[in-house]
Amino acid sequence: MKNTYKLVECFTGIETTEEHNGYFCSVGEALTIVILGSLCGLKNVSQIHQWATNTRIQLFLMDKFDIMNIPSYYWMLCLLKLINPKSLNECFTKWVQSLCEPLAGHTLSFDGKTIRSTGKMEKNQSPMHIISAQIAGLGLTLAQQTVADKSNEIPAMRDLLDLLKIEGCMIVADALHCQKETAKTIVKKKADYLLSVKENQSELKHEIEDYVQNNELRKSMNTEKNLEKNRGRIERRTAYTTNDINWLYNKGDWEKLSCIGAIHTQVTTKKGTTDEWHYYISSRNLSAQELLTHARLEWSVETMHWLLDVHFDEDHCRIEDKVVQQNLNIVRKIALNTIKCYKTNANNKRPISKIMLDCTLEPLYLLNVIFCCEN
Repeated sequence: MKNTYKLVECFTGIETTEEHNGYFCSVGEALTIVILGSLCGLKNVSQIHQWATNTRIQLFLMDKFDIMNIPSYYWMLCLLKLINPKSLNECFTKWVQSLCEPLAGHTLSFDGKTIRSTGKMEKNQSPMHIISAQIAGLGLTLAQQTVADKSNEIPAMRDLLDLLKIEGCMIVADALHCQKETAKTIVKKKADYLLSVKENQSELKHEIEDYVQNNELRKSMNTEKNLEKNRGRIERRTAYTTNDINWLYNKGDWEKLSCIGAIHTQVTTKKGTTDEWHYYISSRNLSAQELLTHARLEWSVETMHWLLDVHFDEDHCRIEDKVVQQNLNIVRKIALNTIKCYKTNANNKRPISKIMLDCTLEPLYLLNVIFCCEN
């Protein structure tokens, strides 16, 4: 079983920022240790190093992965710093695509996350911001792009779209990415878009709002209602869509614009009822039910961001080097993806935290998670 895992093989060709002769531990071996430690839910390199130097784990790594030596904590950090984040991201994307090809037909959700601890590294430096692409229906992160701060997220999403094979996919994103150039990029890649419309596109938003809030016009729209109850919280969502958009001013500026939509959300709790309207544009002629489905999937990437903080305490990571921070962010997504695949393939209902604890307590269970993810 040694070195037969796709999870390991996909990262053997990783590029480094400078030459490294391997010494007594290669970059690939250090990366494997960090991935395995992250699958155990270990929050930082210090914890991973402590786990890897345990006698039982050393024998496990030697027997199953041919890793004969464990680098010191400092040297492990140095090896992680040598890894080219762009190369690691490319290997990561190829690995994910090998697990779920073809991508056509999937909904891809895009959103950014700020790693807040990186804002404390250097004076007058903004925290590092990472925009991620998520295969929403599967809960798997596909790729990411690092930017200096949130203000650069718009062009970063276009760059990320250019790198991915998204033909036949539905691209969903929040109002920040409701941009004409972004829509053009998506259509050029033979995909469709569903973009939330807010005040950054005020004229477009007000036109859609005026149409939807006209009672007679709204009655002519395709409509679908959804009701969810959970622990005293009642959420009513009503979706409206129409392809009657010839009246829309500057419609031709939005590539292949075919449909507008709205979702009316009412949430009732013990504190009262909130009432919100959300507006959308799409290059696909969506039914109201399809709008409800795709709009809900937009939140998939937000769930992943939440998991990074809950399981890895990412916002409080103290490592000062941004290259290491980027690489650790990718490794943590590798770990979450692997466990998500395992839960699906094994029909395992246990929480992610308990699966991680099982991996820590029993190395052979860790192997089972990896093997099940790939089959």
